[in-house]
Amino acid sequence: MNPYIYERPDWPHFRWDRQRLAEPLAAIGRQQGRFIGHMESLGFRLREDAVLRTLTTDVLSTSAIEGERLNAETVRSSIARRMGVEIAGLKPADRNVEGVVEMTLDATRNYAAPLDAERLFGWHAALFPTGRSGILRIRTGAWRDDHAGPMQVVSGPIGRETVHYEAPAAARLEQEMAAFFRFLNGDDAADPVFRAALAHLWFVTIHPFEDGNGRIARAIADMQLARSDESSQRFYSMSRQISEERDAYYETLARVQRGTMDITFWMEWFLGCLGRSIRRAQETMETVLAKARVWESLRSVSLNDRQREMLNRLVDGFEGNLNTVKWAKLMKCSHDTALRDIRELLAHGILKQNPGGGRSTSYALVI
Repeated sequence: MNPYIYERPDWPHFRWDRQRLAEPLAAIGRQQGRFIGHMESLGFRLREDAVLRTLTTDVLSTSAIEGERLNAETVRSSIARRMGVEIAGLKPADRNVEGVVEMTLDATRNYAAPLDAERLFGWHAALFPTGRSGILRIRTGAWRDDHAGPMQVVSGPIGRETVHYEAPAAARLEQEMAAFFRFLNGDDAADPVFRAALAHLWFVTIHPFEDGNGRIARAIADMQLARSDESSQRFYSMSRQISEERDAYYETLARVQRGTMDITFWMEWFLGCLGRSIRRAQETMETVLAKARVWESLRSVSLNDRQREMLNRLVDGFEGNLNTVKWAKLMKCSHDTALRDIRELLAHGILKQNPGGGRSTSYALVI
């Protein structure tokens, strides 16, 4: 079997076919320019809403890739508090949610700040506030020490595990990370998007922590993309796209990490994934604009907090049919209060009653 790329004598002198990647890179540049320009032409509140949506999706997706499912409303509330955004129904967040939110915001809002070991240790400690990954105690805020053996990425039942990857020995980490930081904080001639792709691959190949390497690698890539956009406002989510293409993501990593120092294949995949994430973000933008039009049409209507929150949920894409039972449960109110709220919205022509009645009576958004 081919050696890992970090075992090659020319590590870490990465190279890629710039001519082969020239057109895909140019296309990405055009996409970024048009999309960012469009978003920045919107009003402050619309941009703020779009950023909140993107960051919420980013946090949920980067955790989902690692098999961790976070509560969307809790994540959204945590980000909103840190951004100073007023939203209805703020939810308390646990330490695990706060940690990944803190890392994501630091990476993107402070994108111009150098990245060093101390900052990375802070991210890592925030991801694992209890010092545990699941039930296992891990080293936090420090490089791994391989006390339990080599760092390996494995799958399968105990005793019949498949080793997908084995990282460099812990004794190499100081040297490896020093080289990585010189690249990341340096000013070479590589395009910023290429630097984002390379930073992601390089970091996840070193795998310097006992856990959390994938999430931190994606945060570093987002930081580099923010540098590429020269903006702390994130309107597209690479993590969401990677989550949707998870199998291809891991297959591409495995192929490149067993290849040569020519990483053209990884660069191609990263550019394609980035392009798809930007196109997907345009759908989010349309949702934001639709929501703005709804609230503009309701500007003269007096609504209580419950009605505002429920209308936000409906605009965002409420799953299933809305009825008084769901209203009462979600808004934590009585059935009579829920029915009164709904009847007021029916009278204003904001909601309509769906066909059917009795116990199956449900309602939908009109505007």
